[in-house]
Amino acid sequence: MISAMYRRCGFRYEKKLRAIGVARIAGIDEAGRGALAGPVVAAAVVLPEKFRHRRLNDSKQLAPELRKEIYCDLVSNPEVRWTVGIVDSVEIDRINILRASHRAMRLAIEALIERPDHVLIDGLPVIPFPLPQTAVVDGDCISLSIAAASVIAKVTRDRLMRDFCAQFPQYCFGQHKGYGTELHLLKLHEFGPCPIHRRSFEPVAQPLLALDELVQIRSSPPRRARREVSVSIPEA
Repeated sequence: MISAMYRRCGFRYEKKLRAIGVARIAGIDEAGRGALAGPVVAAAVVLPEKFRHRRLNDSKQLAPELRKEIYCDLVSNPEVRWTVGIVDSVEIDRINILRASHRAMRLAIEALIERPDHVLIDGLPVIPFPLPQTAVVDGDCISLSIAAASVIAKVTRDRLMRDFCAQFPQYCFGQHKGYGTELHLLKLHEFGPCPIHRRSFEPVAQPLLALDELVQIRSSPPRRARREVSVSIPEA
C-alpha cells in the first residue's frame, strides 16, 4: 500500500508503472459505502496516456454541477474506457458492506472489455482481486485515474438514488442520497425502513439514537469539530 505524500492530482503513480512496462492501467473507486440506503457503486476507468483535464479531482471536492459536467466529459470521450459495478442493499446486508464494496470493484474491473495490466485502488488493498493492484491512500486526490473513477461512481449512484426517490418520495433520497443526515434519520423514524434500506446497519433500526449522536457531535466544542460526522456500520 502506498501512502499519500503529495495532494496534487496527476499521473504520478501511472507514470511509475508505465516506466516499468505496465501499459494499461485502471483506476477504481466506490461511492455509497457509508450510506444507510441504496447500493454501493464502484467504477473502473482507463484513461489514455495523454489525457488532460484541468478540473478533474476527487468527486467529494467538486460541486455537484461541476461533477456532472466532468462526468459527461469522461463518458463522452471515446478514448476513455469505463465500467461500473453495482451491489444492492440486499447483498450488502447478506455479506456486509466491506465485502460488498470489494465485490462491486471486482464487477467493475471484470466488465472492462480490454483487461488492464494493473489497477490503482483508492484506499486499502482489495483481497482477493483478479489483477495486480496498488492501493493508494487518498488516491482519489492524487491519481487522475482514481479521481475519474470516483466521479463516475458518485454520479452513477446519485442518479440511482434520485430514481429511488421517485419510488419512495417520503424519504427524500434525492436530497441526502441515502446517507445518515438529520433529515434522513427523521424520515426513518417516521416511516420505518423501505426495501432499499440496509437493515444490517444499526441506525436503520435505531434512527433516533443515531440522530442524537449526530446532534452531540455537531454541538461538541470547536477543538473536536474535525471529527468525521458518521454513524456506525458493521465491521467486516
